[in-house]
Amino acid sequence: MCPLGWLGVASLCLGTLWAVPAQERRKAEKPKADPTLYENLDLDNYDLTLDNYGEILDLSNYEELYDYGDLGPKIEVGTLAPRPKDPQSPPGLGETTAGTPKLQPPSGAGPVPPAPIPGQGLPSCRPCLCLGTSVYCDDAELERVPALPPDTAYLYARFNRIAAVRAGDFRGLEKLKRIDLSSNSISWADADAFRLLPRLQELLLPENRLTALPELPRSIVRLDARLNRIPSAGLRPEAFRDLKQLQFLHLSDNQLDFIPVPLPESLRSLHLQNNNIRTMHEDTFCDSQDQAQIRRALEDVRLDGNPINLGLFPNAFFCLPRLPTGRF
Repeated sequence: MCPLGWLGVASLCLGTLWAVPAQERRKAEKPKADPTLYENLDLDNYDLTLDNYGEILDLSNYEELYDYGDLGPKIEVGTLAPRPKDPQSPPGLGETTAGTPKLQPPSGAGPVPPAPIPGQGLPSCRPCLCLGTSVYCDDAELERVPALPPDTAYLYARFNRIAAVRAGDFRGLEKLKRIDLSSNSISWADADAFRLLPRLQELLLPENRLTALPELPRSIVRLDARLNRIPSAGLRPEAFRDLKQLQFLHLSDNQLDFIPVPLPESLRSLHLQNNNIRTMHEDTFCDSQDQAQIRRALEDVRLDGNPINLGLFPNAFFCLPRLPTGRF
């Protein structure tokens, strides 16, 4: 039994002696980083093991090593924002917290109206909306043209119940460029209602009850009087002759018996569909004495919906770049 006991003790001692050199050999065999890559780092004692973890990494002063002063204040999840130290009610509001008195206006003073926007003339825009030089009065149940600011350039008063346009409705509004009175009940417009507007370019009067067309300023570019009740007798003789800037003339769905002539050379679009036009003259669009004439601007002529047969008047539109729309 003794030899066997000594043999076990000897084996245990030899195992212990061999274990220590093996651990030291592993340390010796561990590759070291190139010192040139980490010249500023002291890695002599940075052999991290479970035994020296607390000695190598000292986290007690971790917050002191990094300055977070430029970051926002610390916020704890699950907490509410702190209440203000001295809560106060804004001027003019009622009590927001118990014990806070309600601020009252000075004695004898009524409610303070909002300050008007400079340059927009708000008092003269009611019941419309003024935005810059544009006035919007659509669907406002108006029965007459409202008073407008002197700098108005664009007026939109559609879908109202305006019955007439008087000579004084636009007096002094020399900056007006567009007037849109679509879908009203206008049956009468004074002869000088629009003639004295020096910058008027667009006059839109569709879907009304007009039986006569008023005089137009020479600055007009677009006239839209569709869906009215205008007969040929409701147009002045040579009503469009001197309108050298007129480009769009739309008189469809009226009661015209003939094409209003002469037409200015500037005209580009002529809509006369759905009238009572039965005939036309050879000089309606072209000069019958000048067979070389080409009227390049007038490219859109609509005569459909009229009882006229355009095939009977081939010499009336030989100078046009396109044939009129209608029955041939």
